[in-house]
Amino acid sequence: MGRPTRANGRLARYGFGVVDDTAVARAADLLGPDGLDLWRAEQQEPTDERAQELLTALSRAADPDLALRQLHRLAEAEQRTAAARNRGNGTDSAVLAALHDDPGLRRRLIAVLGASSALGDHLVANPEQWPVLSTERDGLAPAANGHLDVTAAGSPVVVLRLAYRMALLRIAAADLTGGRGLEQTMAALSALADATLSAAYTIALAELPEGTREPRLAVVAMGKCGGGELNYVSDVDVIFVAAEDEDLTAATTVATRLIHICGLVAWPVDAALRPEGNRGPLVRTMASHLAYYRRWARTWEFQALLKARPAAGDLALGQEWIDALAPLLWQAAERPEAVEDVRAMRRRIIENIPSKEMEREIKRGPGGLRDIEFAVQLLQLVHGRGDEALRAPGTIPALRALVTGGYVGRADGEALLRGYRFLRGVEHRLQLQGLRRTHTVPTEPGALRWLATSLGYTAIPGRSAVEEFRAEWVTHATEVRRLHAKLLYRPLLESVARVPADGLRLTPEAARNRLEILGFADPAGALRHLQALTGGVSRTAAIQRTLLPVLLSEFADAPEPDRGLLSYRQVSDALGSTPWYLRLLRDSGPVARRLARVLSSSRYVADLLTREPEALRLLAEESELSPRPREVLWDGFAAAAARHTDPVEAIRAVRALRRRELLRLACTDVLSRAGSLAPSRPDGARPAPGLADITAVGTALSAVTDATLAAALRTARAAAPAMPGLRFAVVGVGRLGGYESNYLSDADVLFVYDPPAGVSESEASAAAHTVAEELRRLLGMPAPDPPLGVDADLRPEGRQGPLVRSLAAYQQYYARWSRVWESQALLRARCVCGDADLGTRFEQMVDPVRYPADGLTREQIIEIRRIKVRVETERLPRGADPATHTKLGRGGLADVEWAVQLLQLRHAGAYPALRGTRTLDALAAARDAGLVDPADAEAMTAGWTLAAQVRNALMLVRGRAGDQLPRHGVELAGVVRLLGRDDPGEFLDEYLRTGRRSRAATERVLEM
Repeated sequence: MGRPTRANGRLARYGFGVVDDTAVARAADLLGPDGLDLWRAEQQEPTDERAQELLTALSRAADPDLALRQLHRLAEAEQRTAAARNRGNGTDSAVLAALHDDPGLRRRLIAVLGASSALGDHLVANPEQWPVLSTERDGLAPAANGHLDVTAAGSPVVVLRLAYRMALLRIAAADLTGGRGLEQTMAALSALADATLSAAYTIALAELPEGTREPRLAVVAMGKCGGGELNYVSDVDVIFVAAEDEDLTAATTVATRLIHICGLVAWPVDAALRPEGNRGPLVRTMASHLAYYRRWARTWEFQALLKARPAAGDLALGQEWIDALAPLLWQAAERPEAVEDVRAMRRRIIENIPSKEMEREIKRGPGGLRDIEFAVQLLQLVHGRGDEALRAPGTIPALRALVTGGYVGRADGEALLRGYRFLRGVEHRLQLQGLRRTHTVPTEPGALRWLATSLGYTAIPGRSAVEEFRAEWVTHATEVRRLHAKLLYRPLLESVARVPADGLRLTPEAARNRLEILGFADPAGALRHLQALTGGVSRTAAIQRTLLPVLLSEFADAPEPDRGLLSYRQVSDALGSTPWYLRLLRDSGPVARRLARVLSSSRYVADLLTREPEALRLLAEESELSPRPREVLWDGFAAAAARHTDPVEAIRAVRALRRRELLRLACTDVLSRAGSLAPSRPDGARPAPGLADITAVGTALSAVTDATLAAALRTARAAAPAMPGLRFAVVGVGRLGGYESNYLSDADVLFVYDPPAGVSESEASAAAHTVAEELRRLLGMPAPDPPLGVDADLRPEGRQGPLVRSLAAYQQYYARWSRVWESQALLRARCVCGDADLGTRFEQMVDPVRYPADGLTREQIIEIRRIKVRVETERLPRGADPATHTKLGRGGLADVEWAVQLLQLRHAGAYPALRGTRTLDALAAARDAGLVDPADAEAMTAGWTLAAQVRNALMLVRGRAGDQLPRHGVELAGVVRLLGRDDPGEFLDEYLRTGRRSRAATERVLEM
């Protein structure tokens, strides 16, 4: 691009020749004596004041060069027309004179010529039409309401075409000069479409053969036209409705001709939204329509009815058709597939966009118009059943109604309105330029510059008009995409859509019958909770009234609906005054349904949430519903403790973090079998922890316990009298050592120390004992958190032995006094925290004890079997059912663990693969080594896994420890629901069958 010459530089100040010098030279020619005679090239100035005014107007056009070229062509066409009519040689231009005399005309005509090459070409072809933009005698701008003047003589279709273009000219001029806002422009374009349809209908009727009875035919506008939000260039969607069968023949003739006329005059008429689409008859009777919608219509067809509006023909018949279909429309959202149908259609639309155009599509691309329109229409379908205020056909009125009704937040609603207005404004300008149907932002710099200027953007220091436009476009598209995800892909719609319409806007007066139907055992108590939650006229109460039908339906699916509602009331009472609570439930995807699911399914979760209600934020983010890595837990717990010098406060902070992590894992566990509510990773995969993977649950819970013990040990050592060089470690045994902890497990541990050099054994033992006692005291203090008992009873000599021993003392004891059951206990020993080197030395020291090189003697094997029988006999609670006791019952946890541990004691010395603390890993290694029949290994794995799942589920359901699976009642139903099963009886049969097989397999292993 060259620098403008001085001769053309002043002309460039008016905006001409922005592209290059050639364009400036061209503008100089058009404005010079041989053109419009508005510019003196020698003096580099306008010819006179009139020329100055016109040049200023041209400079304000979206494209000054285009406006100038079109004005020059228009003046030439006018002169040619005048010469052809023998009115002189055409030297004087009427349009230039009028532009001087009428400032309003000057502003409107220049705006149109600079923004629309298509309308400019139309005026050049019809130079007598520019006066329609002239100011009226009363000083007002010409009406731009879509009215058609078809009184001229001539062919009706030709007259209609010219009348349509003149009306479109007035609308475009008002739009471009600020005489009409977006909503007024859309309404005017829709009114123009109605008038065009009506005129075409009249022409088609007049062309019917003489003697043909005039049919009763309604033309119902659909889509943007029906919603009163038509753009400049769009197919006009319609459905044709005839009154009776005898109207069909003539009505079809009229409809066919109407489509043809409108295609010649203005735009294509699309009747594809009719029943059966293009394969179905063009015109159907009222009865035929009703029969189709009752039986065959898909969800998208009901969605299309949201915008139905009588437009032409028999308007009364059209309204009758709409009224007859309304009950079907507002019941459509109750269909099980309704929400997913609409979402699938949205996905198909996106998939049909070429990938290279995706980011430039303002209609169908991400963050585009369709995102807004689909979200609004889906909310209308779901909530409009119980709220007639939402039944507005237009997007903007419907969105306003959704905000007013509390279905969409005010800030979100305003952001969507701003985005919609911006995108529709861009769409209008793009289509107006060439009167072509387009929704793609151009990439060519000149076209982008024209678009930005036509939308009113101007350059500011450091940023061009195009950059200003792009920045706002990105802002709106990003916001729309974010809000669309909130309103369409992560809302409560699936749940709301399953609630019968009479329950959507629940009132306390109507609640008792509803509660009884839902299965609440205490409707009166539940009603009191509802009255407390929904009473008053506040926005909070309105949002609760919107949410409660969804929540009640979720509660009703649980075995104890009353408990779920009570827990929700307690959480709402604790958080109801916080600004984020209800907003989170309403706007943040599945949070409300997830909250209802966990509250109604698990006393354990409900208790934790009522102690720390703010933790429900965990339910909003998929990333929060997964276990934290071990390193993150350790660092976080240690940092929490380090912030306090008082050991009691330090442990209180650690226990609060433990409570949060237990809640995280329990929520993930409860939701893991909850279908669409289950958390997932960004790649769509389900998270590892969950009832489906009991080993992952145990690992995650053990990691939390490890981190708790590590932080408590550091706190205890800081609080106890310091002994420099004292090495201390905590060794996990039992379920903690085997990474098989459950939600209420104690921490079974051994304490080991190594005295510093030069310090007596008694002094070191006393110091280590002080640390261990302080650790147990701190973690055992009464608190509202789930307790973590630190149990050291598996130490040598049990409770009669010292709480803490040195590494040498342990070695001496195990070498001289160890019994076979103590070797068995050591199979799960692993260093949990403290001095890692000391922990490793302890593990290495006990390896020969737990993995004897020569295995077990016959006497030791018999001893293990004898102890197992005694444990089953003595420890099984009185009255317990051995068939369904998860820990000590037949084929349960203890059966499998004793069998596997016997295999390890006998063979791990020779098979290193058996040397692990996890039960199922050791069983798999024994199978691979040929020590266990694969069928027996499979039966034992199934028995242990199901028993562990049921045991965890029992704890989640009850909120307290329990090993007995009941054979009936709400607790059995709760366990079955958590495990993703349907029939409690069938599940109980499965448990008994699995237990029998597991028991038989363990007996074979124990007897080998």
